[in-house]
Amino acid sequence: MQAVFNKYPDNAFIGMGIEIALYHHERWDGSGYPDRLIGKNIPLPARFMAVADCYDALRSDRCYRNGFNHEQVISMLQGDSGTHFDPEIVRCFMSIESMFRSVTY
Repeated sequence: MQAVFNKYPDNAFIGMGIEIALYHHERWDGSGYPDRLIGKNIPLPARFMAVADCYDALRSDRCYRNGFNHEQVISMLQGDSGTHFDPEIVRCFMSIESMFRSVTY
């Protein structure tokens, strides 16, 4: 990633992609990885991706379990608001969650 950023240092899109790749597993409460960032120290694009990635992962079938239904995932996201996820991002997601209900997995 650093090589790409070094080649295109002024490309904001590449910079945002790197932030997402590096930090979308950080947790709002600081217990995530790789750097145990806390709260708003986690780049905003990564905080958005954390919610989107979790929603997709929980809705999708895996070899070891079936995907959860929309309502179950919504409940899990709300339960992790303020610990795993930025509560503002979860609130934003909740304002449009009905749009995701009809997505087929």
